[in-house]
Amino acid sequence: MPDEKHMAEPGRPVKGRGALSNPTNRYADKSLEVFDDGWHYPGEDETQTSPVKTIVLKESSRGIISTNQSPDIPFSQSINPYRGCEHGCIYCYARPTHAYWDLSPGIDFESKIIIKPNADQLLRETLLRPGYVCKPISIGANTDPYQPLEARLKTTRSILEVLQEFQHPFTIITKSGLITRDLDILGPMAEQNLCSAAVSVTTLDNNLKRKLEPRAPSGRVRIEAIRALTKARVPVTLMAAPVIPCINDHELSDILTAGKKAGAISAGYVLLRLPLEVNQMFVEWLEAHFPDRAKKVMNIIRQSRGGRVYQSEFGERMRGTGVFAKLINNRFHLACRKLGLNSDERSALSVEQFTYPGKQMDIMF
Repeated sequence: MPDEKHMAEPGRPVKGRGALSNPTNRYADKSLEVFDDGWHYPGEDETQTSPVKTIVLKESSRGIISTNQSPDIPFSQSINPYRGCEHGCIYCYARPTHAYWDLSPGIDFESKIIIKPNADQLLRETLLRPGYVCKPISIGANTDPYQPLEARLKTTRSILEVLQEFQHPFTIITKSGLITRDLDILGPMAEQNLCSAAVSVTTLDNNLKRKLEPRAPSGRVRIEAIRALTKARVPVTLMAAPVIPCINDHELSDILTAGKKAGAISAGYVLLRLPLEVNQMFVEWLEAHFPDRAKKVMNIIRQSRGGRVYQSEFGERMRGTGVFAKLINNRFHLACRKLGLNSDERSALSVEQFTYPGKQMDIMF
């Protein structure tokens, strides 16, 4: 059950946070409801509650690599250095996973971050197992591996160092410029066809970003990260995600153009996904920040999801269906053709170079 101290009054923005409330997770058998009783002190800020501090929780995990068999996800192995994310993106599809920790997908998700202090040790032990089969690992597919805490904890950095020791291929996705800190690892590994990066850009409008992704870097910072990665010869994919009807969909071409100019060689997009509790929090956010178009946005989302708020079926959950979804798909592919994005076939990351640290090569006679 969410912490009562972190319960915000529904509908009122919380300074520095994306979610406007802390709804009880779907597994809880008890809940707290916050309401306005009309007792406000003179001079109290009517638009924002007090800032919520970030709390770090430690996870004692026995494993580090997750596996999946989803046909619409281009990887079978992944590592998420953190659970929860300080960036506070209101649309984040990973928010419902906090329920497994009996925490709220709302403000808890942004302020109670679960870390893996022995991540590098767990990864090394896994890679040293005799039966381990080397396959590219995706880092940050659930929550951002370069969220603010990473600057101090360096958990992602420690994971990359282990992967470099083993010459293990990986991809990494982020919306943070902090990724450029690790160019000394990413650059050399990319030259050996052992890594690639993806940078997510949601908007180039700082005013929108502050509402949509309050603690994430600006779109321009992310574009500069693409430029720095490209300069270091790291292949970069620009992810225009998510595309939100009547909120940022008009920026699609501008985002792709900026990414291409910075050096991105490929691009992708994802239509807004609203699984489980994310739906109610997004609606709450819409009504607070865009009351003039909230109903229109949700109507288009339902039209793009077969009359529902969300489709979980493989092949449809990322793109949607219907007129609007088809329009976005056409606009995306037209822009990519004009810009020369996705025009070259990229070779798969190398798995042949995987080796145990310190292993001597066979002596040839």
